[in-house]
This record gives sequence, structure tokens and C-alpha cells, in this order.
Amino acid sequence: MSVFQRHTLDNGLRVLTAEMPQVQSVTCMIMLAAGSRYETPDTNGIAHFAEHMFFKGTERRPSARDIGMEVDSLGGEFNAFTSKEYTGYYVKCAADYRDRALDVLVDMLRNSKFAPDEIEREKGVIVEEMNMYYDTPRDFIGGVYDSLLYGDQPLGWDIIGRKETVRAATRDTFLGYVDRWYKPERMVVGLGGHLEGDPLETVERLLGDLEPVDTGEPATVELNGDGGPRVHIRRKESDQAHLCLGVRSYPLVHPDRYVLQLLSTVLGTGMSSRLFTEVRERRGLAYYVFAHNQSYTDAGSLYSQAGVDIARADEAVETIAHEFRRIAEEPVPDEELEKARALAKGRFVLRLENPQGMTMFGLSREVLEGEAVEPDEILAGLDAVTAADLQRVAQDVIGSDGLNLALIGPFEDSAGRFEALLA
Repeated sequence: MSVFQRHTLDNGLRVLTAEMPQVQSVTCMIMLAAGSRYETPDTNGIAHFAEHMFFKGTERRPSARDIGMEVDSLGGEFNAFTSKEYTGYYVKCAADYRDRALDVLVDMLRNSKFAPDEIEREKGVIVEEMNMYYDTPRDFIGGVYDSLLYGDQPLGWDIIGRKETVRAATRDTFLGYVDRWYKPERMVVGLGGHLEGDPLETVERLLGDLEPVDTGEPATVELNGDGGPRVHIRRKESDQAHLCLGVRSYPLVHPDRYVLQLLSTVLGTGMSSRLFTEVRERRGLAYYVFAHNQSYTDAGSLYSQAGVDIARADEAVETIAHEFRRIAEEPVPDEELEKARALAKGRFVLRLENPQGMTMFGLSREVLEGEAVEPDEILAGLDAVTAADLQRVAQDVIGSDGLNLALIGPFEDSAGRFEALLA
């Protein structure tokens, strides 16, 4: 039996349900294929800013406190998130309150007031969130790396935006963005957990009258570069250097997506991974170090991130670069592959043990790829990866393009010094 049941309303809005009878709660989530890459230079940050404003009040629930009190009265939790390619809003609560939770979510997304005084007040909140982000190199280094990789286009911009665009936002800015992208073809309602009765009837009643609109697509990313090593240094006085070092990889929908997942697992997932063992345990260069493959619908990157000793930053860069090259040059031993496979499968299964994890997994695939893949297909894809696959893909993504390095720390303009370490 399939985990996910997919339904489409007459207006094109999709509903994805995942029945989990063993739990007593439900997660109600609305996810949209609309994130920061759907912005323009003048509206950078509006996707994230809008996420904040949807919680500020509707005609029926005039203030943020009114919305919060209603969710509290359900014994629930609610929140939202913005990424570069999607945005989500959710309420978690006891299964008996599902329909009321959906009503709150839909009311927020359809009837938010975007009151000018609230917008002006929230600008200060967003700017302080920016200050926190810029003052936290462990968070900010990802944005520096994306800027290096994608340049001055939406995938290279920070999700949080720029202070000048946030301060310039007006009510019309929000309405223009929402009216363009928050349409049925981009919207998926997800319900995971204990689902009694007919949740489709509720969704139809709340959202079935939305008019279908062809929204078009955002501009595709332009990839450039001469294939050599590239370095971007963000100077900041600090007690630790933070770095991202990686290569371009594959878009989200790619036959070797599971190979990339296991490559990142071998390199830097868990306390027995290559990078953790070499960078932290053997050399004492970092407190944290990991590897990850981040794929978008038309681009991707396999990278490592670490916070390292400033005085030994060169050694850290050399060590991580060496591990990247080694996994391309030498076959991964069978025992190490099987350990990585078990870890990747185990982490995935653990994500799906609660309604929020299951709903998030299904919706992210449905929104970005048009299909909620069954969990068994993921496990089968991981099982099919061989050591030869790992080396083939590693040679392709690591050997075909230069290494990219983003670095935050108290360094002078010394890009050439680090480029030499990557060559």
C-alpha cells in the first residue's frame, strides 16, 4: 500500500495525505513552489518577509496574538520556513483539531491584511534577524558560498534579502509577490498523521474556489566559470574561520542523485566519516565539519563546511581538498560503502517516524518534482549504489571542475594563497 495518496482539485491544487494511524496527532502543511529565487533585485528578501507578515493578522483574526491564541487553544504548534525554491506553513496539533488548524492556515494565506504599520514595525525585526545572521559565520558562510557559485542571480542571493530592499518594501510589494506566485498550480496541501473523516472535503471548502492561473517559471540559473579554482574571502574579525569548500554537482532530478547522497555520507556524515575522522579527530582542526549535497531544480553542489582554527586554516583547506580528491581517485572500500548506506537509510527512516517529517518529505518532492516518491523507492535507490558508481560520479563532479572555497575570517586579501592550495 502506498504511503502517500495524491488528489487534485478542479483548480489544480494538489492534496497529499499520509495516513499514520499509530499516532494521535496531525501535521497540516501548505507548501508552495515559491521561494527566494522567485524574486527580482528590487524585491530580494520579500519571500521571507512575507512569511513573517502572514502571521500578523487577518480580518477574522485581527492580530498576531489572535492567531497565536487560537493555535494555542488547539494545543498546537505552528511555524513557517522559506528556502530558495519553496515556502511552507504548518500547524501540528491533536488529530481532533485538524479542520480548525487548516482553517487557521488558509485564513492566514488568503486573508492576511499586510497592514502598513505592521510592515514598518516588522522591518526592524527583519533587520535584526539579518544582523544576527551576519554575526553568525556558521550560518552566513553558506550564503557566501552560494554567492561564489551562482553570482548575482537569485540562487546566489541571501534568502533573508538585503537591508535596502527590506526597508523599501511596501504593501504593494507583498501583494505583487503573493498575487504572482501564490496560486493553485504552485500550492500543495499536506496532511500527515491520524486522519479520520474526510479531510479532502475541508480542503475543497477552504481552497476549492481559488482561481487557477498560469504563473510561468522563474529564470533558470546561469552557470559560468573557467573550471579553475575559485576563492571568495569575507573578512571578519573572529576567533574562528568558517569555510565551505566544494564542487558543482547535479540538479535535483538526476539518475545519480542517490550516488551523490552516499558520496556526501562517506565524506562527511556522522562521527566515523572521512572528514570528521581526519579534520577533527586526527588533526584537531575543527569542532564541527560535515559534507552535504545541495541540489536545486537546475543546479547543485557537493560541499564540506567547517569551523576551523584560524592559524591552521591553510592546513584545513588542504586536508578537506585532499579528501575530495581521494574519493575521486580511489575506490571506496565495500565495508565503508555498506556503513554509509546503512547510515543514510537509517537517517532517512528516522525522519519519517513522525507526521511532520513524513509530510515535509512528501511535500518537498511533490512541490519541486511533481511527484511524492514512496519511501521504499528512496531505500531501493540507495541500495542500488555500487562502489563503481561512487568513483564514477566523484570523478565527474570533482574531476571535471575546479574546487570552490568560501571563507569567513580575519584574513587579508589572500585569495591567491588559498587558490594555490586548491590547484
